[in-house]
Amino acid sequence: MTDAPAKLEVVGLKTLSPTQRKILSVLAHAGLIGMSILMLYPLLWMLAASFRPENEIFTSASLWPSEWSIDSYIRGWNGLRVSFSVFFTNSFIISILSVCGNVLACSLAAFAFARLEFRGRKFWFAMMLMTLMLPYQVTLIPQYVLFLNLGWVNTFLPLVVPRFLAADAFFIFLMVQFFRGIPRELDEAAMMDGAGPWRIYWKIIMPLSMPVLATAAIFTFIWTWDDFFGPLIYLSEMRQYTVMLGLRTFTDSTGTSDYGSMFAMSVLSLVPIFLFFLFFQRMLIEGIATTGMKR
Repeated sequence: MTDAPAKLEVVGLKTLSPTQRKILSVLAHAGLIGMSILMLYPLLWMLAASFRPENEIFTSASLWPSEWSIDSYIRGWNGLRVSFSVFFTNSFIISILSVCGNVLACSLAAFAFARLEFRGRKFWFAMMLMTLMLPYQVTLIPQYVLFLNLGWVNTFLPLVVPRFLAADAFFIFLMVQFFRGIPRELDEAAMMDGAGPWRIYWKIIMPLSMPVLATAAIFTFIWTWDDFFGPLIYLSEMRQYTVMLGLRTFTDSTGTSDYGSMFAMSVLSLVPIFLFFLFFQRMLIEGIATTGMKR
């Protein structure tokens, strides 16, 4: 009974003539293209605005600038007290270190939960999952007081060190589900050859887990690069600003805001995320598709 609608739909498509099928395909593709343009319109408008003169940004509704200009890019890159290259460098440092810390620490914690036997494993795994229910704002003040007493405020350490301590329960859970799908016979064969837990982790689990590791790396990079709240709390000197804090400096509630420069630098800030996703999208899709599946 459950297959009846699908069979009727297939039969209905088979009764269409080749011309009708082509028309239906054209309409479907036209609808998808229209929805894509609608979703991409804000991004396309920002891209066009970054090449417009300052006086035409909010006065023209066309996506095609009447006059192309790169003044906004030049002004945005060098118009502040600190070059925007410094903000990009800071964001890259924090993002790359966060990726390395998350992949290494979370994979170690996930390996322990998924493959090792120790007392209270289920209890600690449940406690780890409970941290997913805590909003970031709940632990913000205790964390800030801790980092202030350690003398880490106004440094990159509060944004990087927690990544090396497996503080992100979401990625631990994601990796645990993936590791459970790897046959345990591989572990047993390695143990018969004299391999310990560390060698099993490094020589067997890690090479077989590249899709989920790439997934964690991509999401960590994107979330860290786009993070505004964390750097806003812990960084106060302009030379330590990230890209997101640098974009904020173009808007001034008490004076004139340079929207052209802000749009230009916003376009450039999307390039690293786009390239990072472009190079690893196949592994990202594979990691999401196979996570939690038994193989």
